[in-house]
Amino acid sequence: MSPEFLVAFDRVDFAYDSRLVLEGISLGVRRGEVVAVMGASGGGKTTLLRLLGGQVRPRAGQVLFDGEDVATMSHARLYAARRRMGMLFQMGALFTDQTVFDNVAFALREHTRLPEAMIRDLVLMKLQAVGLRGARDLYPAQLSGGMARRVAMARAVALDPALVMYDEPFAGLDPISLGISARLIRTLNDALGLTSIIVSHDVEETFAIADRVFILGNGRLLAQGTPQDLRASSEPLVHQFVRGEPDGPVRFHYPAPDLGEDFLRPQRGVGRP
Repeated sequence: MSPEFLVAFDRVDFAYDSRLVLEGISLGVRRGEVVAVMGASGGGKTTLLRLLGGQVRPRAGQVLFDGEDVATMSHARLYAARRRMGMLFQMGALFTDQTVFDNVAFALREHTRLPEAMIRDLVLMKLQAVGLRGARDLYPAQLSGGMARRVAMARAVALDPALVMYDEPFAGLDPISLGISARLIRTLNDALGLTSIIVSHDVEETFAIADRVFILGNGRLLAQGTPQDLRASSEPLVHQFVRGEPDGPVRFHYPAPDLGEDFLRPQRGVGRP
C-alpha cells in the first residue's frame, strides 16, 4: 500500500462467532483527509474502527496503520500506535466526576510526563480551539449535549494524534450544535494536520466536510468516491441511503405473506403465527 495512506484495509474479513460482518473490505485513507464511513445500521462501520484500534482482529486480510499490520503488533507497539489515535465515542463519553479541564487533561497526565504547568497550557489551547476555554471548571452535567461533544473533541486531540476517529459524532445534536461540530471536525483536521475518519448516518453534514465517502452494505464496500460522486450514483442501495428513501433494497415491510392470504388464515390468537 502506498505510503500516502495512513490507514489501509486490505481484503479484510471479520465475523462475530459465525456471523460474517465484513467481507473482502479494501480501502485506504490518505494522510490529511477527512473520510466518512456510512451505510445502514449494523453494516460494520464501528467494527472498522475497532479493527483499526486493535480491539478485535480480522479473520482474514490486513489492517494497516502507518504501514504496520495492527493485528501483528506487539503489546508495546499497539500501545504506541493507540497514542497516535484520538477517539470521539458516541455521545462523548466524558468522565462525569471530572471537570471539563480534567477530562481534557486526562490523556496528557496518563500518557506523558509533562509538568502540570505545560499540561495546563495545552489543555487551555485545546479548549480554546473548540470554543470552551471559559467552561473549563464546569462538570459534564452542567453542559449541553453540543458542548459535551466539543469537550470530547478537545480530549480526542489532546495528544496531537495523527488520526482521529469519530463514532457517530452528530447523534442527538440540535441543528446548531450539529453544524458547529461538523465545522470543527474539518477545522481541527486542517489546522492540526490530522487525518479523520467519521462514522455517521447524517448525510448532509457529513457530505459537506468529507473529502471522500465509503458506503458499506451487507458486509461489503458498495461504493466509494467524493460526495458528488455518490450523489450521482445509480447503485440502488447507495441511491436509497443518500436520499433517505423509505423503500428500496432495504425494504420498508418486513417479509410477510400476502395481505389477503394473511386475513383468510384461521385466527389462533392475536400476535400468534
